[in-house]
Amino acid sequence: MFENFFNLIFGGLISQSPQVGLIIISFILALIITLIYKFTTNQKELKQTKEEMKEMQKELKILKNDPKKMMEKQKELMGKNMSMMKHSLKPMIFTFLPIIIIFGWLRGVYEPIGKVMWGLTWIWIYIIFSMIFSIILRKVLKVY
Repeated sequence: MFENFFNLIFGGLISQSPQVGLIIISFILALIITLIYKFTTNQKELKQTKEEMKEMQKELKILKNDPKKMMEKQKELMGKNMSMMKHSLKPMIFTFLPIIIIFGWLRGVYEPIGKVMWGLTWIWIYIIFSMIFSIILRKVLKVY
């Protein structure tokens, strides 16, 4: 069902250059996921929590000689970490099903090709480029 849709959009690009097609698809998916994350989370709260966690990590380095206080700070840090994870659950729910559908189509297109570039299969190339694009997009779009 979705094969025709994705083939219409990306088919020409992939048939001309499977490598460039995969890199562009990686960028588009990274952009969509980053935007969904940005607009489904409270960015101010996430930024504040991240800053608090940095401060707590600095305090932990200072408290390394006092195990009792260090354990208390680590417990508090774990609570902040859980809060961050809770915030990332909502965007994950929004992106999970579309990503599964797109990956099914990508597998069908790229498995017959085999190794795409650098002796790696499509999934590894996708992972490498999507990580690079995600890091860049998060910095540019100020996503916390």
